[in-house]
Amino acid sequence: MAVPGPQLPTHQTVIRQQQDCTLGISKNVPLPSLQEPNTILIKTHAVPLNPCDWKMPARFPCPLATDGCDFAGTIVQLSPGITRPLKIGDRVVGAVHGSNPARKEDGAFAEYVVTCADFVFVVPESWEWEKAAAFGGIGIATVGVGLWAGLIPIATCSRRSSEMVKSFGAEEVFDYNDPNCAADIRAYTKNSLKYVLDCIATSSTIKLCYAAIGRLGGKYTALEMPPLAAGLRQNIKLDRILGMMVLGKEIELSEGYHRPADPECHAFGLKWYKLVQELIDEGKLRPHPYKVMDGGFEGILEGLDLLREGKNQGTKLVYFL
Repeated sequence: MAVPGPQLPTHQTVIRQQQDCTLGISKNVPLPSLQEPNTILIKTHAVPLNPCDWKMPARFPCPLATDGCDFAGTIVQLSPGITRPLKIGDRVVGAVHGSNPARKEDGAFAEYVVTCADFVFVVPESWEWEKAAAFGGIGIATVGVGLWAGLIPIATCSRRSSEMVKSFGAEEVFDYNDPNCAADIRAYTKNSLKYVLDCIATSSTIKLCYAAIGRLGGKYTALEMPPLAAGLRQNIKLDRILGMMVLGKEIELSEGYHRPADPECHAFGLKWYKLVQELIDEGKLRPHPYKVMDGGFEGILEGLDLLREGKNQGTKLVYFL
């Protein structure tokens, strides 16, 4: 039996794919239930926007699938079999598989979210909700964790964001608009760069990354399926990561994104979440710069248009629900 919390409504408002697969606001949608052990129900307080929030519906149309990836909120219900010391009222942030064809009620753009208890971070009481919601900036978080792991992180960004990225721990930054960017990186790293994470994965970024990797080669990892690019080097291992694989479930997507359940990736995810939780508790990680936006659910739809049109850079757009 689930651990009871406050009195809950039976229905909620969400942003989900409509019958024509465009995103829209739906009201009176049944509240998701805790159907599996070790899951929690969260009252959503704030959500940030990510590029995947508009790319998923565009690439994987699925009517009635709730959209949205990241959330910040309060635990209001726990299922049996919780494997860590969580309680009702804990403030948490996390991510879910928005626009998920296998479980359409998944998605962060909702008043209530169900997720696995192992894959949320408990955040300090001192963090405002908007600060907590902005925690998921992948590029910035990678710099912080890489620095902690003993790597020497460098980054590319726009010129106006260079000081901000350095403040998060990048040893050096390079302007990706500079035609000499790759050559400058090779010079700075003495032609020895081994590992690259591409958060954008367009034809131009993959070419830049491959050109920046050192003479002996290395590993290139993208956050989505990288497009084919001319002149790819054979001594560079190409990889891509789907963040939801850490949940240990099959990824039921098309266009080359399908993945079977991966126990090894799941085990790694458990260790990684524990590590990041420790870094949060010790105050060694901080959120991405953010901007609080008005409008709630309506504002989210407008914000996704800004992301789609490339009109927001360097900050997370955060909305209260």
